[in-house]
Amino acid sequence: MSKEEIHDLLAYDGIKIIQRKDLFRFSLDSLLLGDFVKINPRANMIVDFGTGLGPVPLFLSLKTKKRIVGIEIQDEAIDLAKRSVQINGLANQIEIRKANILEITEYFQPSSIDIITVNPPFFKYHNDSLLNDLDSMTISRHEVLINLQGVIESARKIISNGGMLYLIHRSARIEEIILLLNKYNFAIKRLRFVYTKAGKEAMMVLVEARFNGKTGDIKVDTPLVVYDESGQYTDEVLKIFHLGDELYDQKTKLSE
Repeated sequence: MSKEEIHDLLAYDGIKIIQRKDLFRFSLDSLLLGDFVKINPRANMIVDFGTGLGPVPLFLSLKTKKRIVGIEIQDEAIDLAKRSVQINGLANQIEIRKANILEITEYFQPSSIDIITVNPPFFKYHNDSLLNDLDSMTISRHEVLINLQGVIESARKIISNGGMLYLIHRSARIEEIILLLNKYNFAIKRLRFVYTKAGKEAMMVLVEARFNGKTGDIKVDTPLVVYDESGQYTDEVLKIFHLGDELYDQKTKLSE
């Protein structure tokens, strides 16, 4: 019996994504990141680091016709992502490429990419870490093959002057994020904190940073609250899923 499943990425845009029950699946994080990205009309190409099953490139295809390259190191994820691109008829726009982020200049020229997106592993790796049994899930969730510094340093190597880096991460690591971005000459331009429910501590943070940008003028967007008091997705999150007003009464939890 096949372990593969085809799911809707969004509610009514017809975007499908192939997943496997035994591999790390796309999550809400990727959709929030895709929604947060602003597409500069003059951008030449978008590169998504650690694309996994390809949810961010698939989402961004709804916002732009620019070329998008998703890079991934795990063969199983690459195969699924490539087939998701095919079933959505997006092979002329989206390329899924096997690549090691730490060796990024072997695949892209220095200073050549205007927009980089990344939903990196959230958790630091320690020998006593409680890790998933599956290698793919361990690599996706923990800093086994690459850490946050490696991600930002690699982005610096290929991003154009004034290019934008977009990432989502755990809000508890905001100090580290700021220090590393400053170290590699990225100026934070916009932040948005994500909360599970109103009144709770922030769970994640979305970050927009410009390479060689001017510092000192950070915009902090309004908080993004995921669930309302009844445990259903808020209207704003439903809009990210592309559920229209006529569907608000159907606040059925979507698969994460």
